[in-house]
Amino acid sequence: MFRRFSRYARLPAVLLCLLACGCGGNLVYRVSGKVTFHGKPIPLGKIYFIPDGSKGNTGAAGYADIKDGEYDTKGQGGKGMIGGPMLVRIEGVDGVKIDEERPNGNPLFPAYETQVDMPKSSTTKEFDVPLSAKDRKPDVRPIIVP
Repeated sequence: MFRRFSRYARLPAVLLCLLACGCGGNLVYRVSGKVTFHGKPIPLGKIYFIPDGSKGNTGAAGYADIKDGEYDTKGQGGKGMIGGPMLVRIEGVDGVKIDEERPNGNPLFPAYETQVDMPKSSTTKEFDVPLSAKDRKPDVRPIIVP
């Protein structure tokens, strides 16, 4: 005979599934700062804070929009990071509209990555993408943001 569970009887199973999927338990911290390319503010772009799994750090990626050389994960278009060893990926464009398909202009450099150990607290952090990043081959790995 099939028996239906009450709404409250299913709650522990739902919570267990959320924890197993990584949707709970990780604190998220605000990070903000300046981001430049060869010392000049990046007009528009995106910055990602990706937990470095090779160093045992797991969890959701944090991200923020870059505007006029500044970013803040608390702002619109942002999500905080969990701290610890991170791969930081920076994408920057010149902000000069070309056409409807490229409203943000041309890339300043292929996506740039660096490794950094972020504190497990809210913080500020500045990044400078070196001029040598312009000559690197583009990285075609997708960024998957939940």
